[in-house]
Amino acid sequence: MIGNSAGRAFIGSFTSAGGRGVTAAAVDRDTGALTVLGSTDAVPDPSFLAIGPGAGGTALYAVGESAPGVAAAFALDGDVPVLLGPVRAVDGDAPTHLALAANHLVTANYTSGSITALPVLADGSLGAAASVLRHEGSGPDTGRQEAPHAHQVLADPSGNWVVSVDLGTDSVRVCALDPATGALRLHGETALRPGTGPRHLAFHPSGAFAYVLGELEPTLTVCRWDAAKGRLDVLGETPVLPEHELADDAARTYPSEVVVAPDGRFLWTANRGHDSISVLTLDESGEKAALVATVGCGGRWPRDLTLDPSGQWLYAANERSGNVSWFAVDAETGVPAHAGSVEVPAASCVVLV
Repeated sequence: MIGNSAGRAFIGSFTSAGGRGVTAAAVDRDTGALTVLGSTDAVPDPSFLAIGPGAGGTALYAVGESAPGVAAAFALDGDVPVLLGPVRAVDGDAPTHLALAANHLVTANYTSGSITALPVLADGSLGAAASVLRHEGSGPDTGRQEAPHAHQVLADPSGNWVVSVDLGTDSVRVCALDPATGALRLHGETALRPGTGPRHLAFHPSGAFAYVLGELEPTLTVCRWDAAKGRLDVLGETPVLPEHELADDAARTYPSEVVVAPDGRFLWTANRGHDSISVLTLDESGEKAALVATVGCGGRWPRDLTLDPSGQWLYAANERSGNVSWFAVDAETGVPAHAGSVEVPAASCVVLV
């Protein structure tokens, strides 16, 4: 068993594609290196993970991207996570993302186009689903946007709102979550440019801006966020690939994840197909983003990016090459330099403790 002071990472992977489920790894904080400790396949296709409070410490939460979809809690007392309480149904299909908010775990159910709230109990385990909020609408891409497809859910920096990003409806919804009952209520919806297929969103450290990454078009939509009103307003768009590469129809790119530096100076996106990481600079306010570089992701089909709390190390979960790569981030330019990788078949995400 590693000591409590050692860094740890947990990696999700698709068991249906040969993945190991949830893999635990030790993190060398000096080099960024990951060393695999073990894994558990207690949940099918744990495509996304989150860290939250558990009994006397930290717990790990996972969605199972299955039909019907499930969510589960894990205790982290040993090297390998162990189920904490029963696996719970989310009353939706193919949950792709999850977040902790207002004493609940909220899941984004892609196929069903809904979000679900499950109570987090005193010991960190999950109760049965308390409420489901179904999205409505569609988009112009008949192959991907024939119906709502909730792809991400997260709490805003104030902790007062739950934000859900829907690829199928080209919109972001702002919801209220009752901490006592788990009831979800739609508060507002912001429309993005049709056909962009928004996938994930990240907030600026100031809490005043949000950045929405498109999956169907490699664009970043910059928005102003008013936490007092629970209002998201579109300000503009920035491409996440160079202009000459955007015109290359033979190299379709499907961006997957966006992360922002702790100091708000840089933003990175993972780009599947292009198999790269884009580096964008943010102005002092956070209102304007500019593409400055792209670098290889260290594998193929980067499904997720994770930045360590110091901002020094960036991790890419490369699904189709079956590895997680880590990069040293240049403090002056924000450009990541490949530093190593570890084999993790069908890797889908990385979270750090």
